[in-house]
Amino acid sequence: MTRLSPVRPPLLAAGPRLPRPRGNRRELSWWQLATERVNAVAVLLAVVDVVAVVVAAGVVTPSPRWGLLTAGLLLGIRACGGLYRKRLWLSWLHDVPRSAGTTAVTLGLVTVLALGTGREDGGPVAAQWMVLLFAVLSEPARLCVLAIGRWGRRRFGRGDRSIVVGGGKVGAELVRTMQAHPEFGLKPIGIVDDDPAIDRELLPVGLIEGDLPEVITRLRVGTVVIAFSHAQDPPIVDVAIAAHQQGCTTLVVPRMFELYQDGRDVERLRTFPLMRLGTAPTVRPSWWLKRLVDIVLATAALVALAPVIACCAVLVLLESGRPAFFRQTRVGLGGRTFVLFKLRTVRPGGEDDSQTRWSVAGDSRVGPVGGFLRRTSLDELPQLWNILRGDMSIVGPRPERPGFVREFSAIHDLYWARHRVPAGLTGFAQAQGLRGDTSIADRARYDNYYIANWSLWLDLKIVLLTVGELLRRRKN
Repeated sequence: MTRLSPVRPPLLAAGPRLPRPRGNRRELSWWQLATERVNAVAVLLAVVDVVAVVVAAGVVTPSPRWGLLTAGLLLGIRACGGLYRKRLWLSWLHDVPRSAGTTAVTLGLVTVLALGTGREDGGPVAAQWMVLLFAVLSEPARLCVLAIGRWGRRRFGRGDRSIVVGGGKVGAELVRTMQAHPEFGLKPIGIVDDDPAIDRELLPVGLIEGDLPEVITRLRVGTVVIAFSHAQDPPIVDVAIAAHQQGCTTLVVPRMFELYQDGRDVERLRTFPLMRLGTAPTVRPSWWLKRLVDIVLATAALVALAPVIACCAVLVLLESGRPAFFRQTRVGLGGRTFVLFKLRTVRPGGEDDSQTRWSVAGDSRVGPVGGFLRRTSLDELPQLWNILRGDMSIVGPRPERPGFVREFSAIHDLYWARHRVPAGLTGFAQAQGLRGDTSIADRARYDNYYIANWSLWLDLKIVLLTVGELLRRRKN
C-alpha cells in the first residue's frame, strides 16, 4: 500500500514549491465549488433571523436610527456567537443556550445605550421590545430549519464525502455511526491507514490507498476525520496540516474523548466529540484586510523612512563601498523562493558565503556601521519593498535561506509547516527575543502557534512586542 504522507515542500535549490491551499478544487465547476463551500442550513438560519428582525421592526416600529442599530447588533452578535456556523449536530435544544445568550447580550447593550441617551419616542424602549419580539419569532423558525435539515440529510443523503484517518476501533465505530445516522451530514467513503489495528474484513468500509493529498483530490473529499492509528509515520499533526492545505474540513477525535466536554469548537457525532480545526488563515476574509494594512503601512513607512534608509545607505558606502544594498534568496509562502532586500552590513570581499554561513556574529568583516545597523535592525528596512511586492507581510515567520530550510526541515518537527503563510518582517518568535543564534526548534513552535492562532489582534500584539524588544536591545 502506498504510504500516507502530508504535503511537504520539496525544498529544492531551484525553487521549492508547495501546492496552494484548495488548488485541487480548481478543476471543479463553479456550481460544485459553491455547493461545497455554502452550507444550506447555515444560510437558512441566517435568513430566518433576518426575516425575524424585519418583522419585529415592522411591528414595533422603532426610529430608523434605533431600528438599524438594533438589527446590526442582533445579527452581528449572533454571527460572532457561531449561530450561523456549519455544524454536524442539528439540535435546537443544543443551540438554545447559545442563542438565548447572544440575544440577552444584545438586549443588555441596547439597555445600556438607552440609559446613556435617555427616553425618546420610538427609540430605546421600542428597540428593547424589538429584541424581545425577535426572540419570540426567531426561535420557532430555527427549530423548523434544523428539523428540516435533519430530514433532508436523511431523505436525500446530503452530506460531505468523508474519510477517516485511522483504522482502529474508534475509526471503525465512527464510520458505522456516520452510516447509521446520516442526519449528521457525513458520508463515509473509506478509511485511510497503512496499518489498521483491527481485521480489514471487520471494517465497515474499505481501506483507501494513496497519499492523502492525492486521495482528497481523486475522491473529492470534503471532510477528513482523524481518529487513532497505530501508524507513526507521518505524525497525526502532519496529516492534519495536509488536510488543511487541501481545503478540507478537519475534525479530530481527542484523546480521552469519553471525558471531553462540549465547547465552541467541538462538534458532536452522537457520543463522539470531534474537535473542528479552524480554517487556514489565508482563506479567511480578514486575511484580505491584513494584506490591505500591509500595503498601507509599508507605503507610509517607505515614504516616511526614505531619508533614514538613504542616510544608512550613504554610511554603508562610506564604510565599505558599493553596493549599499544586499540581495539574498529566501523561502516564503508555499516554499517558493523570493529575493529579499537588506542594507549591506558585511564588507564585500572573498567568497560569498551568505547562503551557507548561519551567523556573522564576531565576523571581522562587520564594521561599526554594519554592527549598528544590525543591532538596531535598520538593515531590515528595505524589506518594506518586499512587503509591497507581496513577497512578505509585516508579521509572519521570518524567511530563511533555502539551504538552512532543507537542513532544519530534516531535523526539527514541523519546521516545513512555517511556510503555510507569507514570511514576515517580524514574527512571534522574534517578538519573544528569538533572534540570531537561538533555538530553531523554539522558533518553529512559535511560528506554528502564530499560524494556528492567527488574528489581526495577534498581529498587533506582535508588533507592539517587537517594538519593546527593540527598545530593550538598544538599551543593552
